[in-house]
Amino acid sequence: MKLIRLDEYRLKLEREGEMVTDAFIYASENIHLETEAIRQLYNTATVPDIRRVLCTPDIHIGFGVPIGTVAAFENAVIPSAVGYDINCGMSMLTTGLKYNEISAEKIAHFIYNRIPLGEGKHNISFEGEDLSRILSFGVRGLYDISSNRSFRKKYPDLSELFEKSDYETVASHIEDNGSIQTDINSVPKKALERGYNQFATLGGGNHFIELQRVISVCDSLVAERWGIFEDELTVMIHSGSRGLGHEIGDYYMRSAVEYCRRKNLPFPNNNLAYFYTRDTEGQNYIKAMYAAANFAFVNRHLISLITGDIISKVCKKGRINILYDVPHNIAKYESISDEQLLVHRKGATRAYPPSRMKRTVFEDLGQPVLIPGSMGTKSYLLVGTEKSAETLFSVNHGAGRVMSRTAASGIGRRGKQGSSLISDEEFRKSMEGIFLICEDRRTVKEEAPAAYKDIDEVINVVVGAGIARIVAVMKPIAVLKG
Repeated sequence: MKLIRLDEYRLKLEREGEMVTDAFIYASENIHLETEAIRQLYNTATVPDIRRVLCTPDIHIGFGVPIGTVAAFENAVIPSAVGYDINCGMSMLTTGLKYNEISAEKIAHFIYNRIPLGEGKHNISFEGEDLSRILSFGVRGLYDISSNRSFRKKYPDLSELFEKSDYETVASHIEDNGSIQTDINSVPKKALERGYNQFATLGGGNHFIELQRVISVCDSLVAERWGIFEDELTVMIHSGSRGLGHEIGDYYMRSAVEYCRRKNLPFPNNNLAYFYTRDTEGQNYIKAMYAAANFAFVNRHLISLITGDIISKVCKKGRINILYDVPHNIAKYESISDEQLLVHRKGATRAYPPSRMKRTVFEDLGQPVLIPGSMGTKSYLLVGTEKSAETLFSVNHGAGRVMSRTAASGIGRRGKQGSSLISDEEFRKSMEGIFLICEDRRTVKEEAPAAYKDIDEVINVVVGAGIARIVAVMKPIAVLKG
């Protein structure tokens, strides 16, 4: 593999062997690059239908495709280039409150009592026609249900949340308005059985709810327009499509292998099998993927509503608003250089400039971009620039791992405790001043700050390359982890 440094922030994996196109990596000399992740990028560039592919500075080993990959195809869709947690993404809330006007610990405990943390947890259930409508229409479907006369009786704990909110206002602050209309007939039955009662749950792994303090405003014009000010209390929420999305991802990744073998199509390995979108199998995956995306939009929105409700009741003068909600595991058709291409983002965030936000509330400034660090480090709010066209209008979704979960926690696959590369004392120091609630104290070191790249250096690459600019910087004051 021939990796050439083009400048301070960009490298090119030059086309060779079976590669269909060059591949690019956005990284400085200070960004750790795993050989296996580069190999995965190489393999991705060998898929016959690929048009463009790159990795953002949080690149690290993923399943089949590196985390941090952006890949555009003309006629193919790769389930592993979306991943298991379809439409895993971020939401950010502004509050209008200063961080010291509330007790972060008190708020965190209230959230913990209403939002289950960790894998396999249940909370709000939608069944029958209600579930079908949500999976078919996302947040729009949720608000349709909330307008029915029977809603208060069926969902008494939710009815109050929708009295102060309406779809049109909410939709303008969610990518794709939180609604990708789709047919749900291709959703496996097992996915429905796993997911119907997991709405308003966080999940495990790196999913979180963070109460944050705005420590720096870097673009006062944009920040003022977005309701961001120094020392403000903000909230970041990271969650996805839960068991439903995982089941859809697993089912169609296995189906793609069977499809490629049946069609006698070349594919790099079982983890990079694909469908052609003209075939029924490909169309079925896209429909099911969008159903999972709708689930995730609704899941994050419910968590946002519940969190906002808690804060507003504790401190009545707060003004809770959704700034933006953005996926970072999804494939969607987008216009790229006057072509309609299926852009896959796996651990990568859309970063649209003003020209691509026409007829939205962000058309004059550009799209808000949410990039968390780790639970002990800074998070960043950025805005897309016109130069992001070179990255298919994409940036990284976080800091990116430098250490496997097993290495960080010392816990193997069967739960056997071994030695961790992060000492208890190192972990404690990295979390000083941050109130932590987690579901499993044994595994929480998987998400220790030391297991991640330096978020400041990652953002330095993004800003240095000119593909986004910083609006504000936040630091966690309370963290809820699955």
